Amino acid sequence: MARKKVFLICEECLSRNYTTSKRSDDPVRRELSKFCPHCGKHTLHRESK
Repeated sequence: MARKKVFLICEECLSRNYTTSKRSDDPVRRELSKFCPHCGKHTLHRESK
């Protein structure tokens, strides 16, 4: 099964901070709590379109 590279975007400052991979047939968009170096705190990061 192929994996697809996705970018995670901070919900507060909209910067692209992280990349991750997921299965190409997975329709659910990822949401993770990660540290944003631009905001200086932990924020919700969502998968970009």
